[in-house]
Amino acid sequence: MSRFRKLTQTIWHCQYHIVWVPKYRYRILDGKIASEVGNCIRAFSEQKECEIVELNVQIDHVHILVMVPPKISISDYVGMIKGRTAIRVFNRFKKLKTKPYWGNSFWARGYCVDTVGLDSDMIRKYVKYQQQKEKRSEQKDLFDN
Repeated sequence: MSRFRKLTQTIWHCQYHIVWVPKYRYRILDGKIASEVGNCIRAFSEQKECEIVELNVQIDHVHILVMVPPKISISDYVGMIKGRTAIRVFNRFKKLKTKPYWGNSFWARGYCVDTVGLDSDMIRKYVKYQQQKEKRSEQKDLFDN
């Protein structure tokens, strides 16, 4: 099985490592809250046809390794995940909403994202090989004429 995925006119492999934290980095993501956050992330990702490779909900932050189709921007994906999980958590755990410091925000603003791609040495070798292959092809064409 190829590591690439297919859309109508695209083959792709867009994998991202994303990290974000609760507001004020409170150590709140444990037990039932952590379970609800994990379930929400999985469900909402599936709705957007994103594949979760790894998910780790720690007590004060979330790590996710996810394959996101190129038709979805990362900012849209993270915004949707953070927004919808916040709504679900506040609806399910109403006592959180009574704390004056939460306001309407469960998550802190922003996130960290890093692409997970091919090894840079492998890419360098590929590019170098392609250049040599093209030169050989051009030389062959000169001698064939």
